[in-house]
Amino acid sequence: MTKTKRILGLLVLLPAAAAQADEGGISFWLPGQFGALAAAPTEPGWSLPLIYYHVSADESANKPFPRGGRSTLGLDAKADLLFASPTYTFAEPLLGAQAAVSMVAAVGRSEVSVDATITGPRGRSFSGGVDDSLNGGSDLYLLGTLKWNHGVHNFMAYSMGNIPVGAYDPDRLVNIGLGHASLDAGGGYTYFDKENEFSAVAGMTYNWENTDVDYQNGIDAHLDWSASHFITGQTHMGLVGYFYHQLTGDSGSGATLGDFKSRVSGVGPQAGHFFKVGEQLWYSNLKGYYEFDAKNRAEGWNLWLTLVIPLSGKQ
Repeated sequence: MTKTKRILGLLVLLPAAAAQADEGGISFWLPGQFGALAAAPTEPGWSLPLIYYHVSADESANKPFPRGGRSTLGLDAKADLLFASPTYTFAEPLLGAQAAVSMVAAVGRSEVSVDATITGPRGRSFSGGVDDSLNGGSDLYLLGTLKWNHGVHNFMAYSMGNIPVGAYDPDRLVNIGLGHASLDAGGGYTYFDKENEFSAVAGMTYNWENTDVDYQNGIDAHLDWSASHFITGQTHMGLVGYFYHQLTGDSGSGATLGDFKSRVSGVGPQAGHFFKVGEQLWYSNLKGYYEFDAKNRAEGWNLWLTLVIPLSGKQ
């Protein structure tokens, strides 16, 4: 197993810090979280993946969306978030697999503007444009993975949940915390022959009720994929994509617009590069997604800039 493969395997995921409240077609799962060689084992010990995430998206001005206890029209949203994910990878196998645990959090700024607000919290009615912005921290996310390596074939199982401690106010249009707990679990596969890689990771999310607005998101399914080629021993380029589809409808007294099942797809380019810092091998990755086929969900584009820092000696 090459050092390249082990370092790239650190690019597992960084969980969602929603740009708006959870109910408006915004999910706990942030599509695109899994990247290149997601199922490949990593070097044992401590590591620190950092990710800068930018998203720009908008919703139709012709259809109302539930948002922070309101129904809104014509939302335009932007967010800039910095995730940190201190990760420990165990040297001793567990069930024949390499185990790792991560604790993830983010800080950042999110801002939205809407053309009109139809119904406000506690039954109040509004009209005209409204803007809102927020600087703050996300929920705390806990991630566990198990990875099995068999030559060029790699397999993974994962689970992830959140502790809802992030910046959240049910009367705001924009939040960084979700306002409720969620649990996501799934599995993935990576093929890697030292020159080409293909990864696919699928999972499902269960959401508990947001009691502040009496709203519970339905169960969703998602698939992240990556395909790339190493043009040199240090640099790879390729494509990434995702599919997100809500399987069951939203519920609760706050779900005034019905089940509001959402979906979205995305695709775009990626490039990654290894470089030495002292005796350690660091890794950077840039990828972007253009979204399409959205329903009951904001649609736009997003950009991810990743830096993986090994902390446990020579690589």
